[in-house]
Amino acid sequence: MPPTGHAVTGDVRDSARLHTAVAETVERFGKLDTLVANAGVWDYQRQLTRLAAAELDAAFDEVFAVNVKGYLPAAEAAWRELVKSRGSIVMTLSNASFHVNGGGPLYTAGKHACLGLMRELAYELAPWVRVDGVACGGMNTDLRGPEALALGDRSISASFAKKEPDAPALVPLHDAGTDPRDFTGPYVLLAAREQSGPVTGHAISADGGIGVRGFARAAGGDHL
Repeated sequence: MPPTGHAVTGDVRDSARLHTAVAETVERFGKLDTLVANAGVWDYQRQLTRLAAAELDAAFDEVFAVNVKGYLPAAEAAWRELVKSRGSIVMTLSNASFHVNGGGPLYTAGKHACLGLMRELAYELAPWVRVDGVACGGMNTDLRGPEALALGDRSISASFAKKEPDAPALVPLHDAGTDPRDFTGPYVLLAAREQSGPVTGHAISADGGIGVRGFARAAGGDHL
């Protein structure tokens, strides 16, 4: 029976570990045909007016180092093998890649940057490697916040646990799932060349319809 899994621990900010992960993958499985860039932190919608200057400086460096820079060295470590396999890169984006208030300014700016990065790499790696993204809505995961904001121990799953069962729906698809398994379909679709061979530079929105919802609030600074 062929090997079914292999884990390499590391930090996406560490290029050497990313190269190790690629090398061990090729050694174990014979090739690398898909890179899913997925690691991230969320700023828990910490608004600019709630950030001191020192917090802003440190948190910006941390959020961008993980959420944006982390995707770029992963692609650098993997592109050679992906060219060989005619493979693909699938980036985890967010509704915050297109719309505001899916996070604070740090998260939103970072996810907008990832959208641009996806499009640039789709151009640079064509015609050999397809690069796409999945713009997810809220998922019930162990996503944490930045250490710089003392949010490293706070998990988004705790926020989901506090939600009342009869709380108003926030998206047009009221029964849209938040289990990570509900979001896997677009990743599989984009990874499969047989199904998505002509597709590159595209982001599939899997956000329950946030893009058609309209404004939840007219202005975010009415309290100032």
